[in-house]
Parts: sequence; structure tokens; C-alpha cells
Amino acid sequence: MYDKYALGGIMETDKVITVQSDKTVLVDVHHPQFEEVRRRIISFAELVKTPEHVHFYRITPISLWNSAANGVPLDTIFEFLNRYKKYDIPQNVIDYIRRHYSNYGKVVFESAENERIVVRVNDHGLFEKLCAFLEKYALSVTPDSITVEKKYRGVIKSELIKHLIPVRDVAGYDRGNRMPFDVRRATCEGKDFRLRYYQSEAVYNFSQWKEGSGVVVLPCGSGKTMVGIGVMKDIEANTLIITTSVEAIRQWKREILDKTTLAEDEVGEYTSQKKDLKPVTITTYHMLIHKTGKTEGVRNIELFTEVNWGLIIYDEVHILPAPIFRMTTFIQSKRRLGLTATLVREDNLETEVFTLIGPKVYEYSWKALEKEGFISEAICNEIRVPLTEDENYLYLNSGQRIKFRIASENSSKIGIVENLLAKYRENHVIIIGHFITQLEEISSLFGIPLITGETPNADREVLYQKFRGGEIKVLAVSRVGNFSIDLPLADVAIQVSGIFGSRQEEAQRLGRILRPNNGKSYFYTLVTRDTIEEEFARKRQMFLLEQGYRYTVIEAGRPTQKSESGHEIPVAV
Repeated sequence: MYDKYALGGIMETDKVITVQSDKTVLVDVHHPQFEEVRRRIISFAELVKTPEHVHFYRITPISLWNSAANGVPLDTIFEFLNRYKKYDIPQNVIDYIRRHYSNYGKVVFESAENERIVVRVNDHGLFEKLCAFLEKYALSVTPDSITVEKKYRGVIKSELIKHLIPVRDVAGYDRGNRMPFDVRRATCEGKDFRLRYYQSEAVYNFSQWKEGSGVVVLPCGSGKTMVGIGVMKDIEANTLIITTSVEAIRQWKREILDKTTLAEDEVGEYTSQKKDLKPVTITTYHMLIHKTGKTEGVRNIELFTEVNWGLIIYDEVHILPAPIFRMTTFIQSKRRLGLTATLVREDNLETEVFTLIGPKVYEYSWKALEKEGFISEAICNEIRVPLTEDENYLYLNSGQRIKFRIASENSSKIGIVENLLAKYRENHVIIIGHFITQLEEISSLFGIPLITGETPNADREVLYQKFRGGEIKVLAVSRVGNFSIDLPLADVAIQVSGIFGSRQEEAQRLGRILRPNNGKSYFYTLVTRDTIEEEFARKRQMFLLEQGYRYTVIEAGRPTQKSESGHEIPVAV
């Protein structure tokens, strides 16, 4: 499949990567073929760190399972590694790739009569081990299969994945109550509407996926909600949508009513204020896991079972709380669609997403959609800001967690914020941070409306609507602004602090300013120089670097003057 093989073999100039015995792959950033290699390697490896001259990828079981599930041939992986290698690939890595890649498909779930499942094992040695393991579930055993009750479907999958045995589940799904509707050709406002080509591809891949459930990975601002609507139309059955917040519920409902023929009384909200179970019901993860007391069980788990759902959509699946995984174990007969901009999880539960929601069935890169004009061109900057002498003294004499907070709340960042607000006074700016006291100070100094977790939902919606309408041009938000907020006018983001080294948070925050009508957007992350915040910043940026973004580093000098607010200005930005 590679041109240079057709021309007679591997060329000296192809030597870009070094494969190490610990399954790490080093890629030379300065090599002319770096971009091509970067695009291809993410189909079977994960980026783990990004020093200046070399990117480090790691081949993992889940990266290989996704590769196998998506039909990337094993020979193609080896051809790629052999084409671009600088040195011979260690034999243990070759064996590791072959073993974990081939594990996908060794265990297959097939449907049987009378609410039963046949667990078919295509490996004699593994079958003998599983016979002992599944003995407590077995109803009958043949030379290559075990029959179990369907109710144990998720439990067995969950147990097997702990032993790095992924299940190919083709046992079928409940159809759910039928819910016919159409997707509009024009929105309620009369605007032409149809799915973009990549959204249609995602819907098609999901509908053709034999296992019936899986995850679609698309950048923030690319219209994942439209993919959800497309899948809903394809299945035409009662649908439960689980998302991150009340604001996200309202956005889903607006889009469904605007883009489909479903009526208002067919789309329900299940929140603390409303408990409407409709053919399409939208709720939050918090509602599902909320407990009224320490000794009580999960209060709203009946949402999964009270209605005969044909589809469950997990919005922002990368933040799925652990209790939802436990619930999902018992509803494996329902079709499940996960939507996300990144499968990165800071709790390392990617295997749970893979086995209980499904493999990645479609992905389209951020930079490709940017090039095609579907999301804005993003210019990323890291401004390194020095501590004041007093803060530096406190920093040097504090523990690690206090050091992180001192660096995050560095008072010199406020002067930078003031300069950026002056520079982008004609733009629509969101200021995002982790520490509420820091955001409150910025809000007070510059007269900027602030939204935090304590802001009532009604007040949040008023402020969001004023920002969408251009009535206010600057908005400060805490972590509640990380997910599922549609602010199409936003074209500048200033990140003043974040959660340690959270890659998913960095991606989501950039995603707030990637709406396609912006043209160019500007992302600034303020980092305190020569502190642990620099190290965390590198970790935070890793996913976006993998997508092809680059951060321009701006070194702020020592304060030389004071701004109108009385804060020292380290640099003119």
C-alpha cells in the first residue's frame, strides 16, 4: 500500500522512528516525513510525551484492539514500522503487537435462544482457561463454546477485560420501542440543513458496525450532536441521551427540535426540576449517580430500565463517571453510542470505555477539519509568566500542592489578562480557570460576568445567551465551561489555570473557540515560569500536540510598569 515499496524498497530518508523494547516508539520531530508518520502512527499507538526534538509514543493493548476493530491489517502495522525504522525492531515488541492484536476476536459473543449467549472461543489454550473461569456462569459447554444467560453479558466482558481479553460482541440488541421521525431539510428558521460528509460517514460506520455499539471521535465544534441525531434517525427507536450539564440538555433539545420533526412533547428533560420520560429523554450523568444519602443506592438507575430504549447516547464519553460503567454492565443489550473529542481519560479507564461502550468506530482529525474549514484555525500560545519576589519566596518554601496553587494564581497573570483584553477588545473572549478566587478577582477588576458551579442554571443561560447574541463580549467561566457549551462567537480563550496535567481539559477548552464562523481563533494558556506548572502544562498540551497543534512560547519579562488596575505588567502581548 506504500508507494516507496512499489519503487523498490525502503529509502534511507525514511528512517524516522526508533522502536524500543519497552514498546515505546520515538519519532524525530525535525524529520521531513514527521507529519506523515504522526498521522499514521496514531492508528495503533498513543502519544505519551513531547520533548522538544522527539515525540514518544507507546504501543498498548487498547491501541492495538482499536486498530484491529477498525480493520487496520496487522501486516500494515508491521509494514509501517519496517518502512520508517532506524534500527531493527526488538523481537519482544513484534511478539507483543501480534499477541494483543490477535486477542481481539478470540472471544466472540453470539446470540442464542431463550435469553442466552454463546461464548465462542477461537483459541484452544484460552478456551481451557475460560472454562474454569466461566464455570459459575456456564449452562452448557461444547469443545469450543460456553452457553451463559444473557444477563451476564456485561459482567463477563468486564471481567475478561481485566485479563486483557477483549470480547467481540455480536450477540445482538433490543430493538426498543419504535420512534419514527424525519430529519428536516430546512431548520425551523428556514436555513438549509443536511449532515456534513464526515458526520454522514460517522453515522454510516456506526450503522454498519456489526457489534452495534461504539464510539465516534470528532473535534469540539465539529457537530457531534448532529452525528447523534443521524444515528437516532437510522435506528428510529426510543433514545436516552446522557450529557454533562443542564445547559447541555437544553442544547441537545434545541438541536433535536430544530433539525428533526420530533415534537416538543416527544423530547423530555430529566433533571432535578423536571422528570419527563419521553420517547427521547435527555439527562445528566449527575442525575444518574446522585444519591440522597450515604446508605442509599443510586437513585435514578431505573432510567436505564423503565423505558424500552433502542439507543443510549453517552455525550462526552471520556468523562463517564465510574458508577455509570457499573450501570452500563447491565444494559449490554442496548445499542450504545459514545461521542467525544478525545478518548483520553486521566483515570486510565479507557479499557472500560472500549469494552462496555464499544470500540472506536470513527475518528476524524482536528487539523484535517480545520484545513477543510469545518472548524476554526487555532493559534495556540503559551505565555510564561514570572512570579513576583514575594510569591517566589512563598513558592520555594511550600509543599507540592501549595506550590501548584501559588503558581496557578500567580498575580502577574492578571497584568497579562489585562493586556490581552486590550488587544482583543473587538473579539469575543472567554477567560477560563480552575481556582474560583482567581476568577473572582479577574471578574471584579475588569467587570466581567462570571459563571461557576454555584451560578443558578437560569442565570447561566441568561449570560450564555447574552454572549451568543454579542451583548457581552467577555465572559469568565470556571470548570463548568469545559464541556458541551455552544458559544459560536467565542474566538479568544485565555486559560489562567487548570487541573494539573489534564489533557482532556486542555482539548475541551480549546474546543470552546473552534466554531467554523470564526475564521481564526486564539488560545492563550498562562503558565508560571520555572515552576511545576510548566511541567503540568507540557502534559496538558500532549493530546493537542498529537493532533498537530503547536504552541508558540512567549517569555514574559520582569514587571516594568503597572497597569490601570494597579497590577504589574510583565510583558506587552
